[in-house]
Amino acid sequence: MSTLTKPNHIGRKISRIRELRDMKQEALAQALGTNQQAVSALENSETIDEDKLIEVAKALGVSVEAIKNFSDEAAINYFNTFTDTKDSQMNFGNGNGHNCTFNPLDKLMETIDKNETLYERLLQAEKDKVEYLEKLLKQK
Repeated sequence: MSTLTKPNHIGRKISRIRELRDMKQEALAQALGTNQQAVSALENSETIDEDKLIEVAKALGVSVEAIKNFSDEAAINYFNTFTDTKDSQMNFGNGNGHNCTFNPLDKLMETIDKNETLYERLLQAEKDKVEYLEKLLKQK
């Protein structure tokens, strides 16, 4: 018996698209007006009737054809088209001919400094508030 997944398993395709869209089964269930267990059963189904497939496609924000024709390889190839190594404007220093144009640690330290400044302002505002409330209490 083969352990390979069947290429036409609609439920698995729905599951992968849902995962790629960073959607939980509960969220899809809510969009379909059902429960998580029903979505789980749907994703384990090899075939799904056309009306239900249209509902699922709408909930996932894709076309029925996108579900029927989905494959992990096609998705990977699609996303790889965004990282052309010769003409890319973005530089990540990942060994593909790209050079990082900024130091990530510098950016991290800038963020830490901004957070520290905001924290100090918040702390001063709280001190001012306490001082004001104490003043009000003394007046009574």
